[in-house]
Amino acid sequence: MSVTRSALALLALLSLALAGCGTTGGGSDYSSLPPSPPYSPGPRPGDGTTAPPPALPDYRGDTGLPSGQHADMLDRIRAGFALPQVQHYAVDREVEWYRSRPDFLDRTFRRGERYLYHIVTEIERRGMPLELALLPVVESAFNPVAYSRSRASGLWQFIPSTGKHYGLAQNWWIDERRDVLLATDAALTYLQYLHRYFNGDWFLAIAAYNGGEGTLSRAVSRNAAAGRPTDFFSLDLRTETRDYVPKLLAISRLVANPEAYGLQFAAIPNRPYFDVVDPGKQVHLGEAADLAGISRDDMFALNPAFNRMTTPPSGPHRLLLPVENAEPFRLALASEAGAARLAAAPVVEPPREERHRVRRGETLSSIARKKGVSVDSIRQANNLRGSVIHPGTSLIIPRGGSTGSGTPAATVAAARPELAAQTTDRQAAAATAQPRAHTVKPGDTLWGIARQHGVTVPALAAANGLTTQSRLTAGARLQIPGSGAAASTAAASEATRMTYKVQRGDTLSQIAERFNVSVRQLMTWNQIRSSTSLRAGQQIVVYVDPRRVSGG
Repeated sequence: MSVTRSALALLALLSLALAGCGTTGGGSDYSSLPPSPPYSPGPRPGDGTTAPPPALPDYRGDTGLPSGQHADMLDRIRAGFALPQVQHYAVDREVEWYRSRPDFLDRTFRRGERYLYHIVTEIERRGMPLELALLPVVESAFNPVAYSRSRASGLWQFIPSTGKHYGLAQNWWIDERRDVLLATDAALTYLQYLHRYFNGDWFLAIAAYNGGEGTLSRAVSRNAAAGRPTDFFSLDLRTETRDYVPKLLAISRLVANPEAYGLQFAAIPNRPYFDVVDPGKQVHLGEAADLAGISRDDMFALNPAFNRMTTPPSGPHRLLLPVENAEPFRLALASEAGAARLAAAPVVEPPREERHRVRRGETLSSIARKKGVSVDSIRQANNLRGSVIHPGTSLIIPRGGSTGSGTPAATVAAARPELAAQTTDRQAAAATAQPRAHTVKPGDTLWGIARQHGVTVPALAAANGLTTQSRLTAGARLQIPGSGAAASTAAASEATRMTYKVQRGDTLSQIAERFNVSVRQLMTWNQIRSSTSLRAGQQIVVYVDPRRVSGG
């Protein structure tokens, strides 16, 4: 009696659905057979399929110490770990990567201190594993303005389309993908949806947060049809998604038992870091910071969603302020002097914009030249990922102020220098499956080799410990940035060309520390001969993995 291939596939699917397969360790078997396409990023908020977003938190009177009375937030997180324990070489590899970088971990968790109480409280409220509170370590290193080459932004790294799906506004005034409260709520809602979608498999849900549920579903279905295990570690996935779950498990392992790895995490107080204050009207962030008695850096770290120096005219106006500064700010708002000070703050006007209907034969470059704006600004204004446009499409053409010379990139960078990375030219480092090298031939130059391999001269020079003026020796082997030793982790393939506007008092060492690069690299990339030659207002280039930026 013969059995057709389709019948065998059906039997495999049925047996997996009933019995499950694939053990990850810790005695927890799991398998997932997701529903049929079409795939979508979960229910929209307010469509009746999910609970509406919770009310804004009010931490007044909250002294902390819930959940077992843990004084240290990390103890509270450890007590809520619930994912299966996994022994796998991929996790061990990521453990070693993080373990060997204690300075990076220290900077990351110092930044995370601002946000962890809120994140942990929300995760506990939803009954989710507290390993998820460490997901921003993998996503953004708790850098609230982190930005990837795929245009993902914020602590939770939402791409524009998924952010819009979950109601996160993105416009000239605000990018709610960077909003601490709204993005956290959206991320946890999305993760809960993915957990249900993959029949309770947290590893597949977490991987899908990175790679998309469609990608994971197809990988699971391929394995099921072939009679192979359908657990996360058995799937054929792209490198970034394949490494994503191991990174989270590695961070969780280090937090669970840092002493075993020669690490020591500074205690994080288990109490609210911020409270929510709503002035009820448009306010200037700088003046609000002064009125609250905090630095502008602290104001921006807690309120990274605002693109301008003011809240949007029609709101939202709410601000997150350190708990100890929230009540004094409320009192100052109610005073005559405080109200007058905020009323006197400079007004920020949005740029003008026009619409252009694409004609046959036009390209983004030709339209940009005709309109006197950059291609990147048109892409950003219209959420375009590439350069393909079609006749009849209506494009928003962004404009600056009265001079007509500004663009959203320029105005954002001027108003909020720490957001410059999200609006400037971004360069993905070339990456291939095999390490790439170039053997220098007589007559070769750095410029010619860089052009041949599609990289920049500063990046090529920095990857090989050279200056941009170095002479090459025939027979020497040069590493091409984005491959082999020049890319120590998968994150190197997301290197970003950022510009930073030098502030008064900045030094090269301070800037290098902020972006987690070396002084030598800064000098090489910018052809700076002396560390004392910086001047306020100077624009310098930094090539950096956004998740490693130490800002804030």
